[in-house]
Amino acid sequence: MKNITILFCTLILMGCTELKIKSELPKEETHVVKLKYAKGFSIEYLDATKVIHIEKPWPKSETSYSYVLSDSLIKTPIKKIVVTSTTHIPALELLGVEHTLVGFPGCDYISSEKTRQRIDKGEVRELGKNEGINTEVLLELNPDLVVGFGVDGVNKTFETIKKTGIPVIYNGDWVEDSPLAKAEWIKFFGVLFNKEKEADSIFNVIESNYISAKKMASVAINRPTILSGALHKDVWYLPNGSSPEARFLKDANVDYLWSETSGSGSLALSFESVFEKAKNADIWLSPSYYKSFDQLLEASEHYSKFEAFKAKKVYSFSLTTGKTGGVLYYELGTARPDLVLQDIIKICHPNLLKNYTPFFFKALE
Repeated sequence: MKNITILFCTLILMGCTELKIKSELPKEETHVVKLKYAKGFSIEYLDATKVIHIEKPWPKSETSYSYVLSDSLIKTPIKKIVVTSTTHIPALELLGVEHTLVGFPGCDYISSEKTRQRIDKGEVRELGKNEGINTEVLLELNPDLVVGFGVDGVNKTFETIKKTGIPVIYNGDWVEDSPLAKAEWIKFFGVLFNKEKEADSIFNVIESNYISAKKMASVAINRPTILSGALHKDVWYLPNGSSPEARFLKDANVDYLWSETSGSGSLALSFESVFEKAKNADIWLSPSYYKSFDQLLEASEHYSKFEAFKAKKVYSFSLTTGKTGGVLYYELGTARPDLVLQDIIKICHPNLLKNYTPFFFKALE
């Protein structure tokens, strides 16, 4: 039977199997929360004890984790928390617990005005970089919990933090394969703060908005062809057809030119192959980090050969930033896929959502 690593967040309880956990918990009827879209985590209730199971903390992970939340282990509701990804910030704010955030690695990347005010007041401390969190400052803060994310499971800083007795929980929202699955991770934070009902209600509204927008787009007769991505050195990176980014395009009822592809990660293509297929594309979405046509031309004159460039039909989320330069899409887009979908629908089907102003995406300058 596959072993499941158990992080008990105390110095004496480490490395237990799933079987051992269940033998130590009260022998009560188990209740598992059924999630609608997310596959990377599950929530289990055993009387007064909660267990969060993280099934896929990073791509191709062969390790899963279980975290016991109880008075003697990780006590909820969390009073002081450190998170390590900007995608975690909106969940705290939506649940009304942003005041519990005491530290973050790379505060300049945070765009939310509400949390930026707390940063400016010194209520949220800078912790350096995610790969090398300033453990000295972290120990001063003494949070109840650190919510981290892993790219490959190798993070020496997290191991150091755990040895001090501060628990670390992996969050794998970014690994999910659909927009609504990513958004459903608000329920992960709901459990940590004893706000499960609030998390359910918030997600239900987001889901309803998303489904309504998708239904509206489905009746559109015209389906514009879509190009995405841009060159990095000599390689053009763009979403594969089974990615969450491509799912947005499918649900917006547009013709993404690489919708038939699949796989993990982005497609890596030559300029020639992209140009041959997309030179006449109607719209160019998300041209990497470029914010203007001049920047595109400066990077490569080849971009000017695309019809979308000539028609000034290029749109990017990189233009919407916080006051310190953080891109809002990378922070809020995961939590609010309904806004992302409505943005794309408004751009690609301008006759729909007539009174809607795109939230993230703007035309290149």
